Formats: sequence, structure tokens, C-alpha cells
Amino acid sequence: MLELRPNCECCDKDLPPGSAEARICTYECTFCADCVETKLKGVCPNCGGNLVARPIRPPGKLLKDPASTRRILKPEGCAA
Repeated sequence: MLELRPNCECCDKDLPPGSAEARICTYECTFCADCVETKLKGVCPNCGGNLVARPIRPPGKLLKDPASTRRILKPEGCAA
């Protein structure tokens, strides 16, 4: 199950579970759409994989399986 991390690893922008701006790789590194487009050019700086839109968990399912609250920030690793 996806963690649904709460922020962009580059700019620390909040990405709540219902955000259509969240992008992830297969390791679930999480970035905002703006950083993916302008800084990362669609490639995860951690693993080299592609970044795609993160699925949105339905609100009712968040009660049983809540989103993560653990923030990860690595601005030094987000250069294009």
C-alpha cells in the first residue's frame, strides 16, 4: 500500500492525500508537479526512474489506511 507521503522532497510543498499535484516513482519518492516539470524533467533524482501521478486514495479508505505524516526533504538532491 502506498504511504502517501505528505510533501515534495525538493521544495517541501504540502501534498495532501487528495492532491492531484503529487508525483511518485516506483520507490514512492514524492515530488510536486512543478518540481518534476521544471527541475527534474520527469526523472527521479534518487533512483533514475520516471515520475507519474500519484493515485488518490478515496476519503473513506483514508480512515482505515491513513496517509503518512513523515516528511522527507532533500533539496540538495533535486537539481536537474
